[in-house]
Amino acid sequence: MSPRVVLVGAPGAGKSTVGHLLAERLGVAFRDTDADVEATAGKPVSDIFVEDGEEHFRELEARAVRLALDEHDGVLSLGGGAVLAEATRELLAGHPVVYLEVGLAQAVQRVGLASARPLLVLNPRSRLKKLMEDRRPIYEGLAVLTVATDERDPEQVVDEIVKGLGS
Repeated sequence: MSPRVVLVGAPGAGKSTVGHLLAERLGVAFRDTDADVEATAGKPVSDIFVEDGEEHFRELEARAVRLALDEHDGVLSLGGGAVLAEATRELLAGHPVVYLEVGLAQAVQRVGLASARPLLVLNPRSRLKKLMEDRRPIYEGLAVLTVATDERDPEQVVDEIVKGLGS
């Protein structure tokens, strides 16, 4: 079993919104590894970061990705930082990974600077900018398809993914 599509990208790229629409279009289920982590931990991601630390979160995240890649045959959305783990990058090899690319201005607008995202707590705009710059080469290296999401309707992004993957 293998996901039809794996979505990666920075916070605010539209992984959840596009993922739900894409799954509906393809007639498959949608799964989000952040939701899996929250279900396992019994608390929101932001609480895991604060109470248990980022290292513990990343361990839970790596397990959630591994399980989802083994068990899920629909559209899978990974948390923005899931690709930081080398083991996860190795597991993604051979999967149809789509990088949803977003610019800083759009990401800030979509995420909001007062969000509960744990990695964006202090000076959120500059932290988001650095996070995006650091992760971009990883996302690009994993992707079989890159789709720009700036100033685009989620349906347009879904159309491009379906066309680009020949689904």
